[in-house]
This record gives sequence, structure tokens and C-alpha cells, in this order.
Amino acid sequence: MENLLEIRDGCTTSEQFLKSLSFSRYLALYKQEFIDDLDHRSEHRPEARHKVDFIKEICARHFLEILDSDGFDAHHDLEKAKHHVRFLDGAFHHFRRKSYSRLIRLQNEVVSTGAETPETVKDKVTGKAVNLADLILETRRKLMKKVGLEYGVRRSHGLEVSPNVTAGEISGHYFRLPSDYVPLSHVPVTIAADIRTGVDYSTPSNKRALPFYELDHNPLRLQDFEPDDWVSVPLQVGAYLIIAYIHKSRGCIEMEPGLLNLFPFARVADIRNRRAADGIFVFGDPTADLDDLGYYWDEKNQVLVGLVPNRDELKYFGYAKKPVLTLHNVLAIRNGEIPLHCGCTRYIVKFDEQSDEPYITEMLIKADDMGRIHLQKGDDHVMRPFFYGTETGAFACLDGFSDEAKMQMEGREVGYNKDTGSNARQIVPVTDCEEVMTGAPLDVLLYMNNFTLVEPGESTIDTDMSVEEAIDHLRLGERVAAGSTQTGRGAKESSYWANPFPLLKEADGSILHPELYEQFVKNEKEFINVVRKLVEQNEMQIGVAYSQLMAGVYKDNSDEDILRCGYKDRDDVEMNAPVHLAEGLIELIKSTALRKRESSADKEEVSITIALVGDSRTGKSETAEKMEGTLSLSLI
Repeated sequence: MENLLEIRDGCTTSEQFLKSLSFSRYLALYKQEFIDDLDHRSEHRPEARHKVDFIKEICARHFLEILDSDGFDAHHDLEKAKHHVRFLDGAFHHFRRKSYSRLIRLQNEVVSTGAETPETVKDKVTGKAVNLADLILETRRKLMKKVGLEYGVRRSHGLEVSPNVTAGEISGHYFRLPSDYVPLSHVPVTIAADIRTGVDYSTPSNKRALPFYELDHNPLRLQDFEPDDWVSVPLQVGAYLIIAYIHKSRGCIEMEPGLLNLFPFARVADIRNRRAADGIFVFGDPTADLDDLGYYWDEKNQVLVGLVPNRDELKYFGYAKKPVLTLHNVLAIRNGEIPLHCGCTRYIVKFDEQSDEPYITEMLIKADDMGRIHLQKGDDHVMRPFFYGTETGAFACLDGFSDEAKMQMEGREVGYNKDTGSNARQIVPVTDCEEVMTGAPLDVLLYMNNFTLVEPGESTIDTDMSVEEAIDHLRLGERVAAGSTQTGRGAKESSYWANPFPLLKEADGSILHPELYEQFVKNEKEFINVVRKLVEQNEMQIGVAYSQLMAGVYKDNSDEDILRCGYKDRDDVEMNAPVHLAEGLIELIKSTALRKRESSADKEEVSITIALVGDSRTGKSETAEKMEGTLSLSLI
């Protein structure tokens, strides 16, 4: 694509690098962007015209000649060489800050001969990225030294010049797609990647406004599909294999590192052996329009297809993450499961040898934003809700995090729109694939209420209610919004089951997606029957957690209410309220651990799994952060 640099050359010397097709291609891209910018500077036409003439003459040969030179006899020649190197230095900084580049290596031997594995490919991919970055820095230093521009302090550390993504790919033909989707097989499939972190991408939009709902037609027009314009990434989202196709145009391709930092890779064995993906996700289709935004169940081919058109208002990472999760959730509901819009953590609790007091040793995140409940029998043949996650990363809104928490994200994050004010986001890895993919019996299920103030001395957790009453809270799904979606900041909204992607029922009671809703109600009934028995046996708890996160901006809370509940002002609520819930959760975990140990064969430690259900900004991530600080499991 026009503004995307794909690097396939294998260079080991500066001479090879300057002679490579990739260098010439990027030089041409930078020159054209520079000239386009100069063409808009009408107030300085003579200067711009002469600069354009100089830029048009520049080619790789100039830099090879400088590299091969033993000095410059004439002052004029030296100054001309300096002009060329300064221009290339501008291209260097543009490459590392504003461009998007992919270093690609084909790795068909992973599936054709078995000589390579995804792990060995990953090591090679990382090595290629490091070597290329070192070579670019070395070439820059050599050229600057040749023309006398490298005197004084050398400033090379911190100049990150790795490609945005370095990918090991296999032919898409190894992916056994249905015959109706054969054109997708012409796109190579990424099986290993090394992404550059510490990068913040600016996208045309920074919030979601349009829903991703079911369509009555297949939005994918494969007769117009151009395989060379796409990259593909196979994602293992929970139990489901979803392959994402991302358009290479700017504003779309920036979704690739975010997805790679958020979801686990699918295993090569699944790619090779399965008939097809469970879901196909297409982001940035230039042939689609707004009527094609959504998902479609292809009954004939038994595959779920989701699509986001190539429109500026849709070029936001939320339109990549949420549709992928929607595909997962639709597949889960169809499979008899219940998707949960939640944060879920598994706590390892041990007991002091002297006092027998419980203490928490580990917090293992199973889901930051989405998971699913699968009803299954344990070793004792009792049916229980087992929880499984979907993401290894978190799409974190930075508005509510402390400076210390933000500091801990540095070096691992892929950011979006940090300069736009509200709703700046970062994707940060928070757990590992094994924890996400392994099911754990659910001990506590809580709905996150983010707007009700808790009086001093009162508990922030209420499980003293019937299962039916707790389910009503989940069905109502009330929260106060932060303004990252179409709902205004501080306004209350209601979303059925905290919006399990897609929304199944409107706040007024009207049914959306009737067939899916009917299946969800059936799944819910089975879930309630199981939970009721477990609650009666004192094996599981269900209720409401009060994070109070948005209580300070909620219009129905007066200033007097804020002060009475122990906060200095409205801003103080958002920063400190999650601490109170964290303390309440710690007490709940310890008391649950004592009870669970009585029926456990292991008397030394128990595992407690708690899911906190809620839509955006209900306090799931913020409470987890405060818990880590309170328990001293981090430096926060």
C-alpha cells in the first residue's frame, strides 16, 4: 500500500542496506510526503520550489557515494553531501516516529517439513528485528561521520528504529478455508511476531459510536478482494479460532500491533488441521459501506463473518477489539455458553502456619474485559460454572490510572491517541495464554455498580440477596458512563447483562437479535439452576460490588452526599473509591478461602476465582490495580 513499508530484504552491511529495494521504496515514500507538504506552503513558494528540486534529485546512489568516499576535496562537495545526509536523517526520524513498517519472513517449513516450530520462528523473528534496527543505526552513524555531523555527544540509545511489526508468515493455503472463501487463502498468515512497543498511534477516531450488530447479508465481497492489500493474523479467542484480515492502508494497519498485544496467537496445529476458522474478521474493507458494519452467520459454511468498512469514523481500535469479542460471544452463546463482560481474577490463598490466618500470594488474571462461562462437571460429578478468558492483554483507559500504574505499563504498551485528551488508551499484556485458556470453577460472581455511594462503615460488597435478585442486577446492567461511547459522561444507562457484545435487549425491553436472545435465555436458565444449587450449598456467592468509580460525576449524587461518604470532592471519588472495594474484596477472598478449605483435599492453599461483571469504566481494572497495591504484590 502507498504508506506502508514492507521489508523483505535480508541485509547484513550498510552497502546492502542502501542498495535494497526496501530502502529505495521508503526513500520514495518520504520524498513524496515531503514534496506534498511543501506544495501546501504557498507563502514561501521560491524556497519551497528550490527545495522540491533538490529532493527530486535524491536517490540511493548519493548515499552509497558518500559511504564509499575517503573525504571531500571541495567545500562545495562537502556541503552538498551534508545536505543529503541531513535529508536522510529527517527520513530516519520519520521512519521511527511516523511511518509503519513490517519486516516479513516466509516460514512455510513450519508446516511443510516440521523443521521449524513457532517458538524457533519467534526467536528468528526477534533476531531479524534487532539486526535490522542495529544496521539502520550503524548506517546512519557512518554517513553522519563521513560528512562531519557526528562530533560531540553521540545520542543513539533511545532511538528505537525496529519495524512496527516483524512477522513470520506461512502461505494462506495451509489454512483450510471453505471453497467460498478461497480468495482469503492468497493472504499469508502470520504465525509469529515481534511488535515494537512504547509506540502511540494516532487514529482518525478515538471512540465508538456505531453498534456492531447482526446483518441479514454476508458483507464480504470476495469478488473485489485484493490479497496483496491485506495482512492476516489468526487469533485464539477463548475456545474459538478467529482469523483477522487487516487492510494495509494507514488508519487500518495500526490495528495489527494492538491485536497482537491483546489476543493469543492461534496454534499452528489448529491452522493446519482445522477445516476453517470459527470466525473471520475483516477490518478496513474499502469496498464496503456502513450497511456492511456488523456480523453474519454463514449457515452454509458454518462460519461467522464480521466486517468493519474502511471509513475514518471507524478507524479506532475499539472497532477492532469489540467486533472480535462479539464474534467470540456469538459463537459462545450458540454453543450453550454465557459470555461475561467482566474482569476475572484467580487468587491463590495460603494459610499461616502459626496463626492459620489466610493470606493472598498471587493474583492471576483470567480476563481483563471478557470471558465466558461453560457449565461442566468436576471430578466429583457436580455441575459448576467454569470460567474461561479471552485476552492476554488489557485495553486500558488511562483516565483513571495513577502515575505509578502508567509507569509500570511503559515498555510493554501499544498506545492509541494519547494526545486527544479523554479516552487515551494503551494495550498492555496482563496475563498468559495458559491462564486464559484454562477453566476455573467460579466462586464469586458480582455485578459492578459504579454510581451508588457507600456510607462510611458499610460494606462495598453485598451477597446477602437471592440468586434471582442478583440476576436482576445483571439483567438491568446499570452504570454511569465516562463518555467514551455515545452516552454522555455522568449519564446513567442500562445494558442487558452489562452488554455481552452484541447487546441482546434494549433498555426499554425491546429484543435485539431474537434468535440469539432466545438461545441466551435458555443458557441463562441452565446457569441459574446450577448457581442456585451451589449458593444453597454455600459453595458459591453472587451479588453486587460497589466500586463508586463514577459516583463523583453522577448527577443524582449531591455535593453533600460526596462529603458525607468520606470524600474531599467529586474528583477524589474516582481516584480513591476503588481502594474501598479492593479492601472489601480482600476480606471476601479470605473468608471464602477459609470456607472452601473445609471441603478441599489441599489444606495448604486454595484457589478463589472472582468475576466482576460490568461495562466500560465500572471499575474492574482500577479495583485490580488498587488490590495489587494494597496486597503489596506490585510497587504501586
